[in-house]
Amino acid sequence: MFIVKDIKAIVIGLWTTLKHICRPALTIQYPEEKRTPSPRFRARMVLTRDPDGEERCVACYLCSGACPVDCISMQSAEKPDGRRYAEWFRINFSRCIFCGFCAEACPTMAIQMSTEYEICKRDIMELVYEKEDLLIDGCGKDPNYNYYRHAGIGVVNPRGGNPDEEPPTDPRGLMP
Repeated sequence: MFIVKDIKAIVIGLWTTLKHICRPALTIQYPEEKRTPSPRFRARMVLTRDPDGEERCVACYLCSGACPVDCISMQSAEKPDGRRYAEWFRINFSRCIFCGFCAEACPTMAIQMSTEYEICKRDIMELVYEKEDLLIDGCGKDPNYNYYRHAGIGVVNPRGGNPDEEPPTDPRGLMP
């Protein structure tokens, strides 16, 4: 005992099937032909460098704090000139869900998501990438951004010494 609503659902389903039967198949022969992902596609994470060639990562731990599955770990260190860097940086891609929260949380644009999606390994320990595996030679998506020059930290310029900054305000001078 069919009612009109059920018959309509069956006709719509059959119409969709017949519509797609007449179209050519869009099968891609994967190992030989590879799809080009869109520019906003999030896959493997990479660590980028400044235009000067220095590492951008300042080991602020924001990426590991933003990671919902806790797959990023690092240790901070400081150079003699006062610049912070990640002594070691490790990510476990077997746990990573490629959400991109780490790249959004990074204030220095050191972490960026690449379009490389082929990271399958037989041994799960090969999916633990160290800093040397993640660090690339280029600047990534923004080749002109330099965190230390922009932030005005005393490594390159004193605080407030950049053209787009004002010198720091003494908080004691604001008291009545």
